[in-house]
Amino acid sequence: MTTTQTKPLAPQPDVDTAPLKRLRRDRALLQAACIVISLFMLVPIYLISLAALSTRESLNDFPLSLLPTNLSFETLGAFLGSTGILGAFGNSLIVGIGTLLISALIGIPAGYALARFAFPAKEPYQLFLLFTRALPIVVLSVPLARLFLTVDLYDTTYAVILLHTALALPTTILISASVFLSVPIDVEEAARVFGCTPAGAFLKVVMPMALPGLAAASIFTFVMSWNEVLGASILTLDHRTLPAQVLTSLADSPLAYRFAGGFALVIPSIIFIAFMRRYLTNMWGSTIR
Repeated sequence: MTTTQTKPLAPQPDVDTAPLKRLRRDRALLQAACIVISLFMLVPIYLISLAALSTRESLNDFPLSLLPTNLSFETLGAFLGSTGILGAFGNSLIVGIGTLLISALIGIPAGYALARFAFPAKEPYQLFLLFTRALPIVVLSVPLARLFLTVDLYDTTYAVILLHTALALPTTILISASVFLSVPIDVEEAARVFGCTPAGAFLKVVMPMALPGLAAASIFTFVMSWNEVLGASILTLDHRTLPAQVLTSLADSPLAYRFAGGFALVIPSIIFIAFMRRYLTNMWGSTIR
């Protein structure tokens, strides 16, 4: 009768936990940075909203309360009922949507051409696009005002739309080009093999895949157009946008009305960003996965 002897197990080598600890540290630092950036942007919005929705008497208290204890829509209602505010709000919507549509109609095909085709002086052309943003807006506004006076477009929303489109196009083109570069050309070629025309492959295959990045470009375009004030102030008198109207009407207004004006300027941009957020979530989700 034989007995079998079991050999002792060899000691397992120690697992190096340094990379795991480094990964956890990097994630913690990234989350902390995101929290700090979010607070940097949210705290001013919260303070403006709190002041706009508080009573005028509470703004004179010392120290000021950081909690919404005296909520009131009196100041905001008085601001919205002021002369020219609702009309300026409508003008801002017209200018923002018009700038967004024209920038998309011109910038998306131009970005696709930059991403898919090679042509002479392609790199200098992309650099030339950025040169249009090198000039200050005040340098461009005065010659444009003279030009629009000549062609009878001064003091119209069309003039502001053209100006904002010229300001937004370089960024729209470059962002669109980078987005189309991330779409595999093999997918587009496969669609053409299966019978799609070039336009059909672009609309049915490329555009849905590029939609999240184009949504980011549209957010930049709309917010830029909504917040631009200097060019709109120079090019309009009776058809001002909301920022230009607020700048002129609230120069000598009480502090409460200034906060109400800032609140009215911020809210539409936040609503538009919240509406486009689902496309950005799709883009970040696909990138993370």
